[in-house]
Amino acid sequence: MLNFAPVSSLSPIALFVFNRLGNTRRTLEALLANPLASESELYVFSDGGRDARSWREVRKVRRYLGRAKDDALGRGLLKAMTIVERQENLYVERNIMEGIAEVFAGHDRVIVLEDDILTSPHFLRYMNEALTLYASSPKVLHVSGFTNLRLEGERDYYFTPHMSGWGWATWRDKWQRHFRHFESRSEALQGMTKEDVDKMQYGGVFPCLKSLHKAPIPWDVCWELAIYKADGLCLTPSTTLVRNIGLTGGTHFRSCRLLQSYEYDRPPRQTPVRLSKEESPQAEEETERLFALAITDWGIRYTWLGRMIRKLYKRMRYEGTAG
Repeated sequence: MLNFAPVSSLSPIALFVFNRLGNTRRTLEALLANPLASESELYVFSDGGRDARSWREVRKVRRYLGRAKDDALGRGLLKAMTIVERQENLYVERNIMEGIAEVFAGHDRVIVLEDDILTSPHFLRYMNEALTLYASSPKVLHVSGFTNLRLEGERDYYFTPHMSGWGWATWRDKWQRHFRHFESRSEALQGMTKEDVDKMQYGGVFPCLKSLHKAPIPWDVCWELAIYKADGLCLTPSTTLVRNIGLTGGTHFRSCRLLQSYEYDRPPRQTPVRLSKEESPQAEEETERLFALAITDWGIRYTWLGRMIRKLYKRMRYEGTAG
């Protein structure tokens, strides 16, 4: 269990890492480029290896984290840094859920990052302002740093029932009241109608509930369900404040740049987000329509080679099924 000695009024940051040294280094360097990092507490949860090979990579990450801690604290780039080294492989779901619970044992809010998220220099200010503005809003359950969209308008933010786990934040009371890690698909969908499922998946173009067959079920799908069931909303920037650099080698994401790319894989916003408190936040129909367009095919845009291979694969699969 962590020993807490709060050193600032800013939200603590929880960073979850495994065996990707290069990504971890880039993620931490980007975080430290935030001006508010020097006033923030950072908790790093390092998962254990699955086998001898992954343990070698985990130890490299941990040696780096030790050096990075000494350097960051020595230069005043962080207020405090705690490294939690798991003695076994908890897997990403358990590591994140237990890590969040440990932070909530001593704090009432948390900002969450994984080891492949590059943040804008304005990320921490946005997160802390959002957590303060909407702490007492029962409908706003989640603050996203990422968006699939590029919106232009009077506001620098919008509200949606869809959560993003690429750089996010929440409050202890809301998380503990609503989050539940489901053990099965039937448990997860209990109380939901076919209309609910269709609406949550944006008419089928965002098939996030397909992940309910996995064991364990991804934590973010459980949180997405919890937000939907609570009729909750997520505060989201109109242009992304983070960039995922792990799309080609993450636990839940795999891609090949020769065949495909992600339409929303772009640099994070470099200007501050202007936030204001809205007494009756709500999702807008046009924004939800635009999200459905952006997330079609998971936001994947295929190269000409990718389109050919995908077409051939579908034809072979159809012929195999028909035969």
